[in-house]
Amino acid sequence: MSLRPAAHVPAPLIVAASLVAVEGLLLLGYAVLEVANLNADRAEVAVTTAVFFLLYGGGLLGCAWALSRLSSWARSPAVLAQLIQLGVAWSFWGGDTTVVALAVAAVALIVLGGIFHPASVAALAPAEEE
Repeated sequence: MSLRPAAHVPAPLIVAASLVAVEGLLLLGYAVLEVANLNADRAEVAVTTAVFFLLYGGGLLGCAWALSRLSSWARSPAVLAQLIQLGVAWSFWGGDTTVVALAVAAVALIVLGGIFHPASVAALAPAEEE
C-alpha cells in the first residue's frame, strides 16, 4: 500500500478530509472533558466513555490524514462515521437542539458529498500497475 503525493488531492476531498479532522478533534476534546469531569460516583462510565471517544477521534484523525494522502482504505470508515453522524443529528432533531442537529447533518452531508464527488472517487481509485 503506497500513498500517493498529496499535491493532486481534489478540493472536494480536501474539504471532506478537513471536516473529518475537525470531527476527530472535537471527539478528542470530548474525551478530555469527560476525564476532567470524573467523579467517584461514575468513574467507570467516565473512563470507558473517554477511551471510546479517544479511539473514535483518533481513528477519524487517521482517516482524515489518509484521505489527504489519497489512501482509499480511509474512505469506508469516514463514510461510516458520517452515517453515524446523520443518526446522531436525527436524534437531536426537535426543540432546543434542532440547531445542533442541522449543524451535525450539514457537516456529514458535506463530507459525504466531498468523498463521493467524481474527482474524489477518481483520485482515490487504485493506481494502475505499469
